[in-house]
Amino acid sequence: MTVLVPGIEGRSACTEERLLIVGLGLIGGSLAAALRSSGFNGQIVACDPNADEVALGKEMGLIDSGGTELAELLENVSMAVLAVPVLAMESVMKTLAGSLSAAAPNVVITDVGSTKATVRECAEAVFGCVPSNMVLGHPIAGSEKSGVSAANPSLYLNHKVILTPEPDVLLDALVRVKTLWQACGAEVLQMSVERHDQVLARTSHLPHLLAFSLVDTLARQDERLDIFRYAAGGFRDFTRIAGSDPVMWRDIFIANRDAVLSSLDDFEAGLARLRQAIECGDSDALIATFDRASHARHYFDTLLNKTSYQAEYHMQPHGKVTYRVRPGGQAQGRLRVPGDKSMSHRSIMLGALAEGVTEVKGFLEGEDSLATLQAFREMGVAIEGPHQGRVTIHGVGMHGLKPPAGPLYVGNSGTAMRLFAGLLAGQAFDSELTGDESLTKRPMGRVADPLRLMGVAIDTAEGGRPPLKIHGGAALKGIDYDMPMASAQVKSCLLLAGMYAEGETRVREPAPTRDHTERMLNGFGYPVSREGDTCWLQGGGKLTAGTIDVPSDISSATFFLVAAAITPGADITLEHVGINPTRIGVINILTLMGADLTLENEREVGGEPVADIRIRYAPLNGIDIPVEQVPLAIDEFPALFIAAANARGTTRLRGAEELRVKESDRIQAMADGLATLGVEHTVVEDGIDIIGNGNDQVPSYGGGRIDSLGDHRIAMAFAIAALRAGDDIIIEDCANVATSFPDFVALVQRIGMSINVGGDNV
Repeated sequence: MTVLVPGIEGRSACTEERLLIVGLGLIGGSLAAALRSSGFNGQIVACDPNADEVALGKEMGLIDSGGTELAELLENVSMAVLAVPVLAMESVMKTLAGSLSAAAPNVVITDVGSTKATVRECAEAVFGCVPSNMVLGHPIAGSEKSGVSAANPSLYLNHKVILTPEPDVLLDALVRVKTLWQACGAEVLQMSVERHDQVLARTSHLPHLLAFSLVDTLARQDERLDIFRYAAGGFRDFTRIAGSDPVMWRDIFIANRDAVLSSLDDFEAGLARLRQAIECGDSDALIATFDRASHARHYFDTLLNKTSYQAEYHMQPHGKVTYRVRPGGQAQGRLRVPGDKSMSHRSIMLGALAEGVTEVKGFLEGEDSLATLQAFREMGVAIEGPHQGRVTIHGVGMHGLKPPAGPLYVGNSGTAMRLFAGLLAGQAFDSELTGDESLTKRPMGRVADPLRLMGVAIDTAEGGRPPLKIHGGAALKGIDYDMPMASAQVKSCLLLAGMYAEGETRVREPAPTRDHTERMLNGFGYPVSREGDTCWLQGGGKLTAGTIDVPSDISSATFFLVAAAITPGADITLEHVGINPTRIGVINILTLMGADLTLENEREVGGEPVADIRIRYAPLNGIDIPVEQVPLAIDEFPALFIAAANARGTTRLRGAEELRVKESDRIQAMADGLATLGVEHTVVEDGIDIIGNGNDQVPSYGGGRIDSLGDHRIAMAFAIAALRAGDDIIIEDCANVATSFPDFVALVQRIGMSINVGGDNV
C-alpha cells in the first residue's frame, strides 16, 4: 500500500484527519478525549466489539460515530489507530488488508501495542512486509482502570510516545502519526523495534510482572487480611499496577517473552546477590546496592529531566535560573564556605581504590562531586552519604572496581573526566566517559596523548574532545613526561595511571600547579616524591584507607574575599580555608593590590595547610599580575576581574590562555559582562587589561543583564559585582552554580546582599 496524501506539517495537520480508532478502551478512549481537548476538528470513528462501549463513547462526545464491524467503518478514513491487545492485532490487520484497497486506499496505519516485534510479525504475516504507510508506535502511559469510561484527556500530556518506524516508511505517514501524538501533548521519540522491546521489558513489563507476583503471593497467605490492612504507602505505590488489565498483560508477557525472560534473569541474579548478602550479614554489599539504587534514582531523573543533580538532590528549583542582585549592600560576617571541590573529587577516587573504609568530612555536596560519587557507585563501590558533608567509602582496592553498565557521566566536571581517564586506564575493563554539553567542548587531547605514550588505547571525539573511550587491559609502562602546559589535572591523570604502570612515572611541569593529588596519595600511604619541578611515583603500590577532613574551597572563598575587598566598611572572616601553596594565587594577588588580608589560626589538617582568612576593606590598586601567580589562581580570575574593576588604575593579566578553555571562554565572557556594566577594558589573546574606577563615594559601574553562559564562576563573580553597582545586575543561566557552591545564594544574603532567584522573569 502507498500513501497519496501530500505531506502535512504542524499541529493543525491532524485536525484534517478522519480518524478510526480500533478498540475503544482506556488507551483508545483517552486518545479521542485528548484530541477533542486539543481542538481536533476532524472526524473520529471508533470500532469496538462491545456495542455499549461505542454508545458510551458517543454519549461522552469522544467519537462521532462507530460500530462493531470494522469493514463497515473504513470508508473515507485517512488514519487508523489499532488500540487492541497485541494478540488481536493479526486478525484486525487481516480485516484491513481485505477491505482497505477499495474503501480507503490512502489510509495511514499505526498502533499502540507495547511489544513491537510481535506487531511487526503480525504485519509481515498479513501483508508480506510492514507496509510503507504503517508506523508502529507505543504511548508510554496507562492506568489500572479500563474501558472508555476511564478515558482521560490528560493521559498523554508530557508523556512519551515511542515510534518504531521501518527504514522504508513514508515520510508523510511518519509526520502525520507524530503530529497526532503531539496534538495530545506527548513527547514523540523514535527507536528500533528491538531496542524498544528490550527497554520496555525492563522498565514496564518486569515491574508489572513483579507487582502481580507479589500481590498474588501475599494474597494467598493465611494472614493476608492483616498484610493488606497494615500495608504502608510504599507497598500500595508499588503494587498499584497489579490492578491493571490481566488479559492485556498476559498478552504482553507472551508476546515479549524473550526480552521479559532476559530482564527477569537479571533481576533474579540481583535478588540472589541480596539474599546472599543478608544470609552472610554482608553489610558492605547491602549498603552498596541500596545506596547505588537510591542515588541512581535521583541521578538518572536529572539526566532525563535535564535538571541539575544538585537540584534533584536538595530539592532546588529546576530549569532556567536567573539572579537579580540589587546594588549595594554590606559585606560583614563570619562564615564557612563549602569543602574544596578538587579535594572532594580526589577523596572519593582514592578512597574507592583504597583497602578499608575511608571517612570524609567537609565533602562538597555539589553537582560535580556528586557525579563522581555516582560513577564509583556504578563501578560497585559502597558509598554512604553524603550527609551534612560526611561520606563513608568502603574501598575495593586497586583492582576491585567492576565494569559499569554504560558510559560514566561526569556532568560539567573537567577535573573528574581527566582524573578518571588516568584511573580507568589501569582497569581490566573498557569504559567510556561522557559529560554535559559544556564539557563535550573542552580539550581532552592533553590527557589522551600522554596516556597513549604509556600504552593506553584511548579514543576521543573529533578535535580530541569528549566522550573518551578507554580500552582496558593494556599493560601500562611508566613515562618521563614534560607537560607542555601547567595543568594539575593532567599531572594528576598521569600519576593515577602511573600507579598501574610498570616502572616509574615522572611528570615535569613548566610552572607550579596545585598538588592535592600528591599530598593525598602520600596520605593514603602511596609514596610520591618531588624535587624541583618534577614529581614521580613507582607503579604497583597500594592505598590504605584513612580519614580526610576536606578544607573549605579557596575558589569558593574568593567571591567573599573580593566582596570584602571592594566594599567600604566590609569585614569578613572565612573559616577553615585551604591555603595550599599551589592554590594561594588569589591571596597573593589581592595582597599585591593592597587588600587588608590576614591569615589567622594557621594549622595543618590531613597534610593540607588551612587557616581562617580575615579581610577588611582597603582601597585597591591596579597591578600587573605576576605571570608566576597565574596558574596558582586560574579558577579565581572571574572574581579577580571584579576586584580589578573596582581598583584605582589598570590591572593587566597575561599568560592566562587557559581561561579560554574552561566551562566558557572566561576571558571573553567576563569582558562581555564588564562591557555591559560600563567597565573599560581591552582583551588580548592570553589576558585582559581592566581599567578600574576605584572610588569610595560613587558606584564603580552601572547595572545590566549578564549572560553567564552557564558558567558558575561567571555567574557568582557578577553577583558579587553588585556591591558596587549603580543598578540591578540580572544574571542569566545560573543553574550551574550548584556544581561548585550549592549554598552560594544563602551566604550572599547572610553577608548583607539582596539577591532574588527565579526563572527568566525574575
